[in-house]
Amino acid sequence: MAHFRLQGSKVLAVDLAGDSVKAKKGSMVAYDGEMSFKKKTGGGEGLRGVVTRRLTNEQMAVMEVKGHGTCYFADDANEISLVTLHGEKLYVEASNLLCTDAALRTGTTFTGLRGSAQGNGLFTTTVEGSGQAALLSEGTAVVLRVTPQTPLQVDPGAYIAHTGNLKQHFQSGVNFRTFMGESSGEAFQIRFEGDGLVYIQPSERETVGGDL
Repeated sequence: MAHFRLQGSKVLAVDLAGDSVKAKKGSMVAYDGEMSFKKKTGGGEGLRGVVTRRLTNEQMAVMEVKGHGTCYFADDANEISLVTLHGEKLYVEASNLLCTDAALRTGTTFTGLRGSAQGNGLFTTTVEGSGQAALLSEGTAVVLRVTPQTPLQVDPGAYIAHTGNLKQHFQSGVNFRTFMGESSGEAFQIRFEGDGLVYIQPSERETVGGDL
């Protein structure tokens, strides 16, 4: 299995010994050793994945890298966080997924009205199995725990990913800037309930609802 390690906070080094990884197209900045490269389309595998991507635009251009040596990945100087999966499922915005073990299965799933980030529609990318994944964030990502006693409200523009047994609810009519009188457009937020982890970034992407 490929070995992921961070070189600082903005470069991912992946050691390969005949195995492979799937990475965001154009994110490789250097490599040593013998490598082969294959263009792939992310967001889902098989016919269902193709249909889902066409309907939802939840897609990511990816490449498969295989060989012996070390590959280095980065994306616009964004911060990188590593997530280790042990059979569970990771839900992540396509634009925030940098690299995964090739053994991890990727797909798309319907997330109701939560998917309001521009370009992501009502679906989000899923990563499932055992292995490592690398996430991108504008600024250092923060991991927040959700328990049955402590639900969490999140600005959609700050959301990156989540794992665990969580339910999401799209709530309109209020967001964090509403309280400061700085909101424009429709105001909304995501409410997470259950037991799991939510990854957020300290920067807010544009959303369909307006400037959040």
